[in-house]
Order: sequence, then structure tokens, then C-alpha cells
Amino acid sequence: MFIVLLKFSGNKTRAGQFMDGHNAWIKRGFDDGVFLFTGSVRPNLGGGILAHNTSLPDLQARIEQDPFVVEDVVSAEILEVAPSRTDARLAFLC
Repeated sequence: MFIVLLKFSGNKTRAGQFMDGHNAWIKRGFDDGVFLFTGSVRPNLGGGILAHNTSLPDLQARIEQDPFVVEDVVSAEILEVAPSRTDARLAFLC
């Protein structure tokens, strides 16, 4: 499982120009069964993604296709987490 942090860069003001492409990229992540959730990192610091069912190299390649990453609106940090205990509703992650 992976936690992806998309932290705004100095080009944050350009986000609106690439929002449609970024949203389409997020939709592909859900359609492909890789993204479990996405959301904003507060207060207005960027975004976060919970990803699974992928390898680190494949996730890195996917992240590199995000228009926000391509256009340096955000920088991406990927944290790999090996779940050892979950709530029963998240048992599929172990």
C-alpha cells in the first residue's frame, strides 16, 4: 500500500490551467483499481492519495503522468506502508 503526497510547489497558481487533466488522471487511477481515495491536504498544502494493487515502479510511472507533476504544480512523495493490522473494513489491504 502507498500513501502519495502531492505537495504544492511555487507554481501552485498554475493549478487551474491543468485541473481538468489532473482530474482525468485521478479518474484513471480509480478506474484502474489503484486509487482507494484522494483528497486535499489541509490547509491548502496539496493532495493525498491512498494507492494499492500496484508496484512501486508502476506507481512512480503513474505519478509521472499527472499533469500537476509534469507541469511542476506539485512535487510527489511516495510512502510505502506494509499494513500489519487493520480494521475489519480494510482487511483487503493486508
